Amino acid sequence: MFNINENYLKLPGSYLFSTIGKKVREFSEANPDNKIIRLGIGDVTLPLVPAVIEALHGAVDEMGKQSTFKGYAPDLGYEFLRKAIADHDFKTRGVSIALDEIFISDGAKSDSGNIQEIFDVNCKIAVCDPVYPVYVDSNVMAGRTGEYIAETGRWSNVIYMPCTKENHFAPELPKEQPDLIYLCFPNNPTGSTITKAELQKWVDYANKVGAVIIYDAAYEAYISEDNVPHTIYECEGAKTCAIEIRSFSKNAGFTGTRLGFTVIPKELKCGDVMLNSLWARRHGTKFNGAPYITQVAGTAVYTEEGRKQTKEQIAYYMNNARVIREGLLSAGYSVSGGVNAPYIWMATPDKMTSWEFFDHLLNKVNVVGTPGSGFGPSGEGYFRLTAFGTYENTLEAIERIKKL
Repeated sequence: MFNINENYLKLPGSYLFSTIGKKVREFSEANPDNKIIRLGIGDVTLPLVPAVIEALHGAVDEMGKQSTFKGYAPDLGYEFLRKAIADHDFKTRGVSIALDEIFISDGAKSDSGNIQEIFDVNCKIAVCDPVYPVYVDSNVMAGRTGEYIAETGRWSNVIYMPCTKENHFAPELPKEQPDLIYLCFPNNPTGSTITKAELQKWVDYANKVGAVIIYDAAYEAYISEDNVPHTIYECEGAKTCAIEIRSFSKNAGFTGTRLGFTVIPKELKCGDVMLNSLWARRHGTKFNGAPYITQVAGTAVYTEEGRKQTKEQIAYYMNNARVIREGLLSAGYSVSGGVNAPYIWMATPDKMTSWEFFDHLLNKVNVVGTPGSGFGPSGEGYFRLTAFGTYENTLEAIERIKKL
């Protein structure tokens, strides 16, 4: 008789956003005439820009002709996209990344969950708290996190790095030595960032203790401050200790199109084994790449028109973030984020738990956000609002919240 992977049974409850979806559906069914404004799930709402649409149409036409038809994509992804990435995302930052160090995928979420497969099950992970749930959940499924302690909301074999108001929602170097360190900047959910000098400390620490940093830079396009790095490879020594994960979802609206990439420098080794070669082998075997049509669309993001048009969308979302941030501050709420990221992190009022505040917002003013506790124990007492809505709905949502 077959057996199942019992690590999956350790996962508590349902996925955060599934629970939110269920609550919103039930409320909507009971109140069909109420207008619900969603500032919760971090999905973009603006359509793909014209440069991308034009590229998609062209690629579809190519797929309909014998002379230009494409089958399976190369394991690492098409060279034209990898070269555009190397030139625009790294070379312009003074960073040299080789084309065979870039691996095209169907999105940062897949890579964030899958990257742990190339590491030993006994490796100990360290995560920011709060942070995107995929990092911990994927390691739970792999059997790396120990047992879940319901009283604390923590896993017995995970090193938690609290990100609190006291440390400006940025983690401190862990006291217990980890093997894998997950960092996400700009951070989801807090919207926090760290300076290049602060990130250099993490790189130096990882090289000193022999740890690997898995650096999620999905929101780097939203960075507005000059002292905040756009890539970890701006730091000296990062190529020997860091893997960087990127996405086209937030900077170019590819949440429904699916495209991302991971960078693994050839200098990053475990003994004589290059992690780059391990990921290449895994990539070739499990193939989580993206099709030709999508990769052509991704390349269009780097054209002159593509860069201009996507920057306009990012500016639109960040204007929404400004409206949320300033509106909440004027109403007396304690707020952070919304400067280098499309996320606003607010303290819940009147000592409400994060789920109590979720229900309060939904039932009283029909606004949906994300309970902070869903991102980790230190998220309790906080709430995330996103800028991925229309400007009109964002204004209305903040006016509703002000009236509470």
